[in-house]
Amino acid sequence: MNATSPAAPSAAPPGRVVLLTTSHRVAPGLLSWPAWQALHAADRVLCADGAHPQLPYLREAGIAVEEAAPAAQDLVEACAGGRTVVVVATGEGEPALTDGLARLAGTGRVRMPELELLPASYDLPGARLLDLVQVMDRIRAECPWSSLQTHKGLAKYGIEEAYELVEAIEEGDREELREELGDVLLQVVFHARIAEEHPEEPFSVDDVAGGIVAKLIHRHPHVFGGETATTPEEVKAHWLRTKAVEKQRTSVTEGIPMGQPGLALAAKLASRVRTAGLDVPLPRVEGIGYELLALAVRAEAEGVDPEAALRAAARAYRDAIRAAEGTGEEVGGEAAGE
Repeated sequence: MNATSPAAPSAAPPGRVVLLTTSHRVAPGLLSWPAWQALHAADRVLCADGAHPQLPYLREAGIAVEEAAPAAQDLVEACAGGRTVVVVATGEGEPALTDGLARLAGTGRVRMPELELLPASYDLPGARLLDLVQVMDRIRAECPWSSLQTHKGLAKYGIEEAYELVEAIEEGDREELREELGDVLLQVVFHARIAEEHPEEPFSVDDVAGGIVAKLIHRHPHVFGGETATTPEEVKAHWLRTKAVEKQRTSVTEGIPMGQPGLALAAKLASRVRTAGLDVPLPRVEGIGYELLALAVRAEAEGVDPEAALRAAARAYRDAIRAAEGTGEEVGGEAAGE
């Protein structure tokens, strides 16, 4: 009787690969707890970029990081026997490595390790604004046109972009709205970058953002303070009171830009008069300008933006013109055909 042969040992576990991704928009070293756990528990930690901003902080925390860029097959072999290898991804996300692992898995001939994608840090809302500031800084330094621009030279573009934004809103084009908001944001960042170079009174985009944050908090005591407001009218009253204290103006006309379009200017003046409770009769002068002034004041009193109303009417007129041009082209074409 033959002795029973011993059972063949089971295959060694294939191990685990952890691809650790980080955001360059978050300060290096601020990693999630699962990321730190994976790093401390790993048998090996690899990184192809010796200048990766996370490496000094990982080494300070006692993580031994090898500067290496293994091929997919090498990484599979490094995980054999149930070992865990953490790959600290570079900014590109290691596409060559992940593609190689996918090809190996597709052959069906290789026992693949478990592959886990572990985000170690996430972008916070608004993080892409940091990218915009960095891109603008480089453009200002290296672009022959942008490096020569001034606040005055860019002023006309700010006006144009604001009008294009209004048009996108009125047309209801969501894609155009997103793009035009970006163009308006560019103007803010561009002007702030130029302002950094002022020899006596420089300021940065952080100063701009800090100023508007402080203003918003101060003018919303019903949100950030102890006051209450349950209606839009109460919110507006809070806003006007705090604004009056901040500005300490001697006239309701102060702060109104006189260079804005005429209908908007007339409506703004009427709004200030109405809000202040003043009784200021319109000038009794004949002329189209004074008739337009009266219409603008009437529109403001009825809650209508006269500029927007006129633009809507102008668009209808534009469509009528195009329709007339189309008819004319059709007739002309037929005449030419004869």
